[in-house]
Amino acid sequence: MNSEARIYVAGHRGLVGSAIVRALKHSGYSNLVLRTHGELDLTDQSAVRQFFSREQLQYVFLAAAKVGGILANNTYPADFIFQNLQMQANVIESAYRNGVDRLLFLGSSCIYPKFAPQPIGEDSLLTGALEPTNRPYSVAKIAGIEMCWAYNRQYGTRYLAAMPTNLYGPGDNYDLQTSHVIPALIRKMHDAKINGQKEVFLWGSGMPRREFLYSEDLAEGCLFLMNLGPQDFDFLATSETKAPLINIGSGQDQTIRELARLVAGVVGFGGELVFDDSELDGAPRKLLDTSRLSLLGWQSRTGLHEGLTRTYEEYLARFGVYSTK
Repeated sequence: MNSEARIYVAGHRGLVGSAIVRALKHSGYSNLVLRTHGELDLTDQSAVRQFFSREQLQYVFLAAAKVGGILANNTYPADFIFQNLQMQANVIESAYRNGVDRLLFLGSSCIYPKFAPQPIGEDSLLTGALEPTNRPYSVAKIAGIEMCWAYNRQYGTRYLAAMPTNLYGPGDNYDLQTSHVIPALIRKMHDAKINGQKEVFLWGSGMPRREFLYSEDLAEGCLFLMNLGPQDFDFLATSETKAPLINIGSGQDQTIRELARLVAGVVGFGGELVFDDSELDGAPRKLLDTSRLSLLGWQSRTGLHEGLTRTYEEYLARFGVYSTK
């Protein structure tokens, strides 16, 4: 991507999209095209088509999505599959119709089978049953991967699908009804510390193992992929036998119980952590095999403790030391 290229970041206010925008600006890209949901509803096919026709974009980062943790996925399954299918279908189709050079579709590690061999390689896609609690969201993301692959094969487009592991970082969602695990832990423990609570009750047994990636690292990985030379990019995007899919992760995992203790230390909560093992745990383990990306020359840089510390500092700056929002 040259520095003057017209680059659209869909979902630029979200955790992933905002990190990509910061990374682009830091790298000298100045011709960014950004639209809020109020300015452009990506579920509106006509509006999306008009936008792409008018803006003449060269590169697209498709980071817009309806996302949430295990509670939100289990509570609003229809919303998760319907809205995500609409958004990605409209953007991918319009990108093709208007000659976008490269598109990067952001998915999720939940596309892989619940009991996939660990670490999970890209070839595990569609080899087993999905985790039921987030299956509608997973199916939508799998459809996005297949759509990129289908357009590449039929129309010669150059679209990649990047599958990040569990993410956290600046700008995350701290609503306990819809948040992912790390922001939920940060908020619960911060509130407990401020309110002088002696216990924090946490969902599940704490035994599942999860991998986490700092959102700023993911953004750097996305820029790395979009700036691959033609030979490497086309090799990933145009295979007849392999989906244009590549994992992005940190390469390390830990139990939720270990994660909770680490968050407690960062936040400064010294009370007891009480796990409710009657609640859903999700998949027992999700660790991505990132060797494919490593061979291309990219690895994450931010350790979990460092990333959590930065994230909590941003939480305090955004909501205030005494806020429980």
